[in-house]
Amino acid sequence: MELAQALWPGSTPLMVPGLGERRMLLTNNKDCDEVDTERELSQRLENKVLLLYFGSGECMQCRKFSPVLKDFFVRLTDEFYVDRASQLAVVYVSQDETEEKQEKFLKTMPKRWLFLPFQDKFKRELELRFAVSHTPAVVVLKPNGEVISGNAVEEIRCLGTACFGNWKEAAELIDRSFLLAEDFDNLAKRSIMDPIRCLKYKLDKKKRKKEAKEEVLSPDIEL
Repeated sequence: MELAQALWPGSTPLMVPGLGERRMLLTNNKDCDEVDTERELSQRLENKVLLLYFGSGECMQCRKFSPVLKDFFVRLTDEFYVDRASQLAVVYVSQDETEEKQEKFLKTMPKRWLFLPFQDKFKRELELRFAVSHTPAVVVLKPNGEVISGNAVEEIRCLGTACFGNWKEAAELIDRSFLLAEDFDNLAKRSIMDPIRCLKYKLDKKKRKKEAKEEVLSPDIEL
C-alpha cells in the first residue's frame, strides 16, 4: 500500500488532507468500475511501476503520443505479446476540456487503464505535486511513490518497451514469474467484481422471482 499512501495520503490511502473527499479511481471498461477501497487499490497498484499519464484527446502532441503509449502498455501486459503481464499500471489524469471529450479519448485506450473522475479536483493536486507544466507528460513512480522519471515521454518514444526493464530495476520490484498474464487479470477482476458472485446473485434473483410467481398462481388452499 506504499504507493497508494504516497498518492492518497491521510487517515486512509484514499483521503487527501485539505480536500476532505474520498478519492477513487475508475477502470476504463464499459461499466467504469470503481476502485475505491484500500484492498482494491492495493491489488491494482501493489508491487507495480505506476505511470501517471497527463494528456488530452484534443492536444495535437498528445494525439501523436497516445497511440505510442497504448502500444507500449499493450505489448507489456497483453498475453498476445507476453507470457505474463509486466508489473505495470497506468492512471490517466485527464486534461480534456469536457467529460465527453475524456470519454471519447478513453474509448480508444486499453480497458486496463485507470482514470480519475472528470470532476475530481485531485487532478490539479497531482499536476502541482509532480510539476506538470505541459502535455503529454508521463510520471513514472516506484511502488513506494518515489519518482523514477518526471516525464518519460521521450524515453518511451525512443526506447519503447525496453525502458520498462530500467524502471523495474530502479523500482526493485518483487518478481512474479510464477504468475501468468491471466493471473494478473483475475486478481484485478476479483478486486472490482467477482463474475461468479454476480452470476450467483442473478440466478438467486431469478429463482426468487419464479418462486414468488408460483405462489401467486398456486396459493395454498385450506381444506
